[in-house]
Amino acid sequence: MIESNKVKKILYGGDYNPEQWPEDIWEEDMRMFRLANIDVVTLNVFNWAMLQPQEDVYDFSKLDKIMDMVRTNGLKVCMATSTAAHPAWMARKYPDILRTEHNGIRRKFGSRHNSCPNSPTYRKYSVLLAEKLADRYKDYDNIVAWHVSNEYGGECYCGNCEKAFRTWLTEKYGTIEELNRVWNMSFWGHTLYDFEDVVAPNMQSEEFLWDTVRTNFQGISLDYRRFMSDSMLSCYRMEYEVLKKHMPDVQVTTNLMGFYKPLDYQKWARYMDFVSWDNYPSFDTPVSESAMNHELMRGLKQGKPFALMEQTPGVSNWQSFCTLKRPGVMRLLSYQAIAHGADTVMFFQMRRSIGACEKYHSAVIDHAGHENTRVFREVAKLGKELSKIGSQILGTRTSAKAAIVMDWDNWWASGYSAGPSRLIDYKKEIFCYYRAFYENNIPVDIISVTDDLSPYRLVTAPLLYMCKEGFDEKLCAYVKDGGSFLTTYFSGYVEDHDLVITGGYPGKLRDILGIWVEESDAIPEGKHNSFLYKDETYPAEVLCDLLHLEGAEALSRYQEDFYAGMPVLTVNRYGKGRSYYAATRSNPDFYRTFIKDICEETGIPSLLETPEGIAPGIEISRRENETAEFLFILNHNDEAVDLTLTLNAPSTDILSESTYLPGASITVPGKDVVVLKRVK
Repeated sequence: MIESNKVKKILYGGDYNPEQWPEDIWEEDMRMFRLANIDVVTLNVFNWAMLQPQEDVYDFSKLDKIMDMVRTNGLKVCMATSTAAHPAWMARKYPDILRTEHNGIRRKFGSRHNSCPNSPTYRKYSVLLAEKLADRYKDYDNIVAWHVSNEYGGECYCGNCEKAFRTWLTEKYGTIEELNRVWNMSFWGHTLYDFEDVVAPNMQSEEFLWDTVRTNFQGISLDYRRFMSDSMLSCYRMEYEVLKKHMPDVQVTTNLMGFYKPLDYQKWARYMDFVSWDNYPSFDTPVSESAMNHELMRGLKQGKPFALMEQTPGVSNWQSFCTLKRPGVMRLLSYQAIAHGADTVMFFQMRRSIGACEKYHSAVIDHAGHENTRVFREVAKLGKELSKIGSQILGTRTSAKAAIVMDWDNWWASGYSAGPSRLIDYKKEIFCYYRAFYENNIPVDIISVTDDLSPYRLVTAPLLYMCKEGFDEKLCAYVKDGGSFLTTYFSGYVEDHDLVITGGYPGKLRDILGIWVEESDAIPEGKHNSFLYKDETYPAEVLCDLLHLEGAEALSRYQEDFYAGMPVLTVNRYGKGRSYYAATRSNPDFYRTFIKDICEETGIPSLLETPEGIAPGIEISRRENETAEFLFILNHNDEAVDLTLTLNAPSTDILSESTYLPGASITVPGKDVVVLKRVK
């Protein structure tokens, strides 16, 4: 959430690049922005080459004109620092700024994400540019936020990074003996004698390509992921500090990318004033997966609203099939973002460029150059609605009694694991459980291992492969105090450095779960075992844990193979609470039923009951503050749906202004949304 006394409603706008166009077009853009009720633009995202044409020359003349123009036209600004792509002269003069790829090849100038995060050149000039921008525009009262760089990502394996990695390891582990221990370097005679012996893990050393990137030493590769994420975070933080020095009251962010594996966003969020992110689902992305991305972003700041920094108003140019958003879908996905915590709706881009790789990426203003397009009409309609209702929803939050634990170290480490199955997929496992909450209309937060568990009645931690130091103690206290905990196969195996916890799986979780996993059977793709739950047979896929009860109760047992009859679902009473274990992966029908049962046992209600068969296309979410509650009903189906409102008080649709009594029937047209407001 952009906290500013200048922001009175949900902001509406997006990336604007007037420097790519003749100045006589700018005023026409302003006219069309007014037609669309646009009130904010993100400026200066990729202007480093324009702003610093030579090492000792800065030229802000065009940006000055742009800033004066948007201020004159009453537009607020999310001001970017332009440091996502360095200028050509810098690469020519200082080649240390260029990244080295995983295969060891040094890049040349081109593309973006092309700056080494540990290059002294990049760090010097990126921070200097950010400071000059902040000092120059600090008196512009229409700047409501700063946007550092753009979509940080990628990785580098150059000499600068290798040296910085050694320093990072020295600070983390202290001695070479400790480093040898945590990386288990006695294996294959890899003992290191000095930190100078450390090399970056890529295709020249420990990593290799098979069906994906694999590694001989998981501890080394895991630490390099952590290091690379920290390196880019350090670049962000340096720019953050100089921006704050000149404009301490303006909030600073950078745009994230949902479930983006290379960067530990939970760590990054500590240094962001508010979370912002770019939402680009493919034409076949399940709407529940888009919702999960929003939940992750909202959870990075313990439930605070976030900014939707980018989405496409129509078509994305970079996907395999550049399928149009069907009529109504842009509006519906915008309200989906709001329903899950967005306090802005912003697009890339405002005017469609005429060259390079994004010239066919949709924009508010198309190549036609006028307002008589389907996309513009939809943008203008949404802008009018947000002008009407945007102040009511601003700042409201979601209250959930269920949580899913997500952890980047677990994602990295489980992906690097040398066995037991390449079908193990951390994000997919998270989604299996998230979708079950989603389809039961049960609010759920996505939290980190450092977050407080006490607000929740149920905490689910799928594929908790790495049980970090202290987290088992936190879980034990939570369950003993009456909480319910659910985890899955391949959990509790290793500690923070990916060293196996000996004494039997699931390691430190063994007591709380009341089970011992003796071995695990990897199920080949296309094959499955099976189990019976509530008189229905479900598949057991990917991995089947062969476990023994140590106090837990079996809820279901395998039906096939030599381990037929062994437990597959268990529950263990522990203190005042319960711990559940799912020893395999199954299908969506199972998860939907299983999660519903556990939520009923733990007293977590559904927001709204929906008829059987339409649940995947109906989405229910809620935001609230001290005075009102807003229930979002989104119909992603093509056809209209009739629902019965099981509410306890009259509610008013803030879009249509229709009032509904408890028990009333409501019809939600296809690809449409209803936002019901109940005054507390």
